[in-house]
Amino acid sequence: MAGVGNSAAALIQGIEYYKDVKEEVRVPGLMHVNFGGYHVKAIKFVAAFEVNKEKIGGDLAEAIFMKPNCCAKFADVPRLGVTVLPGPILDGVAPHMKEPFQSYDEKETKPVSVAEALKEVDAEVLVNYLPVGSYEASRHYAQAALDAGCALVNCIPEFIVSDPKWARRFEEKGLPAAGDDIK
Repeated sequence: MAGVGNSAAALIQGIEYYKDVKEEVRVPGLMHVNFGGYHVKAIKFVAAFEVNKEKIGGDLAEAIFMKPNCCAKFADVPRLGVTVLPGPILDGVAPHMKEPFQSYDEKETKPVSVAEALKEVDAEVLVNYLPVGSYEASRHYAQAALDAGCALVNCIPEFIVSDPKWARRFEEKGLPAAGDDIK
């Protein structure tokens, strides 16, 4: 998970909320309990990257409820055993938002190698939930997914998957890529 903001909070809570739903039951708020042979409970979080110094180092289940997040709480998420790691800031935080986002000080904290962190936990899919407008940062994470052998789900309107050059790079590695503002 790249970015632990409101959208990530809703996704993580949603997975917890729907994990025990029977496949034949139609539920509001979820289009498919089983999508392509995968039940919603099959989704497991193994890594998370963030720039908010208050979220870094904590468990992902706690980080999703930390300010400035304001997503409504609709599910109790147990500790996930996933420590939020410092990701690269790049253009993921506009200069005027560094204080409200409580971004870490780049002189004191060094970002992890996203590709190495993904490899270390055998991640299969990287979900990009960076802030809208994260052009460089989204491409950095897309490259890290390629380097780690991960599929990419790009949930923001940064055109990576629909860019023929990026699409070809994922195709050449035999890795799925979906999104560009996925709904």
